[in-house]
Amino acid sequence: MKIHTTNYKNAFIEAAEDCPAVKGEIPPVKGEAKTIANLQFEMLSKKPYAFTSDEVLFQIYAIKNDLAESELAVEREKFFSKGQACLRTSPLAKRYGWGIHHDSEGKVALFGRETDQYEKFQKDKNLQVVKAMRSSRK
Repeated sequence: MKIHTTNYKNAFIEAAEDCPAVKGEIPPVKGEAKTIANLQFEMLSKKPYAFTSDEVLFQIYAIKNDLAESELAVEREKFFSKGQACLRTSPLAKRYGWGIHHDSEGKVALFGRETDQYEKFQKDKNLQVVKAMRSSRK
């Protein structure tokens, strides 16, 4: 079985072209259950460069689907047996003004649009710089 990955190395995902946020915003909590944006923000803001894109996406999938510890290995294999949307589709980059940096090991961290570091990553010739997916079609 082919295993797909969403990991990038030495890359920077810029906020989407149509992102309304001019700076990194903390996603608001809506109701009881946390949104994907809330969960991603918590993971990446508390532990920058601790997780790969694959780890972030699968952990949130596991939380949202209430997977038991004993199911994780099998479910992870199933999850990555088909292609998954990468962090270019993250609401953090599409809606809330965050750039996502992938280091040389594929570990990720968030940088608000307003930061000097965000601007440095945008101009870094050693990084693959890509935009997050737009929310609306052109």
